[in-house]
Amino acid sequence: MKNVKKTRRRDFTTYGIVVAAYIVMQALIMTDHITNSLKNQLIPICVYICMAVSLNLVVGILGDLSLGHAGFMSVGAFSGIVVSMSLQNAIPSGTVRLILAIAVGAMTAAIVGVLVGVPVLRLRGDYLAIVTLAFGEIIKNILTNLYVGVDVNGLHISFKDAMSMGMGLDGKTIINGPIGAVGVTKLASFTAGFILIMVTLVITLNLVNSRSGRAIKAIRDNRIAAESVGINITKYKLLAFVISAALAGMAGALYGLNYSGLAAKKFDFNTSILVLVFVVLGGIGNIRGSIIAATVLTVLPEMLRAMQDYRMLIYAIVLILVMLITNNPTLKGYLDLAKTKLTGRAKDPGAAAAEGGADHGE
Repeated sequence: MKNVKKTRRRDFTTYGIVVAAYIVMQALIMTDHITNSLKNQLIPICVYICMAVSLNLVVGILGDLSLGHAGFMSVGAFSGIVVSMSLQNAIPSGTVRLILAIAVGAMTAAIVGVLVGVPVLRLRGDYLAIVTLAFGEIIKNILTNLYVGVDVNGLHISFKDAMSMGMGLDGKTIINGPIGAVGVTKLASFTAGFILIMVTLVITLNLVNSRSGRAIKAIRDNRIAAESVGINITKYKLLAFVISAALAGMAGALYGLNYSGLAAKKFDFNTSILVLVFVVLGGIGNIRGSIIAATVLTVLPEMLRAMQDYRMLIYAIVLILVMLITNNPTLKGYLDLAKTKLTGRAKDPGAAAAEGGADHGE
């Protein structure tokens, strides 16, 4: 019960940090004490936080390396755009269309997650990373050659060109092949991003602390031991993978409706690596760390834009320093000592070990 209370307290602290950050940013927006550059970054920050938390479910909690997370994001983005634009006349309310777009983005990404996960999750280690990378590129190439339009007769889809869709004169092209989605009505908002972060955190943290979450962590720690006590390896690995894909699809739908145009090339290998960097630098298995890392590393390049010639150099140095600090036992010891002095109390070795074990699955 003591560990349960500690876990709940830690989770509610995470919720509180997110809520406090939202209130502060809303206050800055209302009082006009925020730059336009940072204001434009708020929705991408929310999206990348959701992406980092969802990927941490696979990389940190399940213990598998996935390099195709941007593929699920792209599926959610384009399916959300299609839903929003095709229902523009039937449902005038932008809020309702946004909710429907996010829901459909989650469902389509989950379906793709099942199709990808069933064959892929039989692999391990480097093979799993390579195949997920390949599936991410396949999804991107499919979307690059996708044409979608809408007219009075409904949706029209083609993989050849826009003319072969056979739309009427009143038809409107939504996705135009390599050009991507065009003429998108922007519906995303910072409030919607905040709600999406809270939904992602509630789903992820409740899963991690549930019976299924303990089974997933058992698979991560020792696959053979977990299988020997009757845990269905395929079931729980697929569960974590599909939930992660669905959360990425939700984030992608919000991301897609934040721009008037969006091309499939945006969701390439580099985007998957960027999200993986958020997870690694925030701490593998550390949900709160993923939130902080995604926020800082999204804002940092914009903050350094004034130093145009040295911006990426400073960014790279910061990444290296963070990696050294988070993976160096001596430096981590100094940080723990400083934290102990700040809190004014030292933990006994047993409590510290117990907390360490709990934090690994945070």
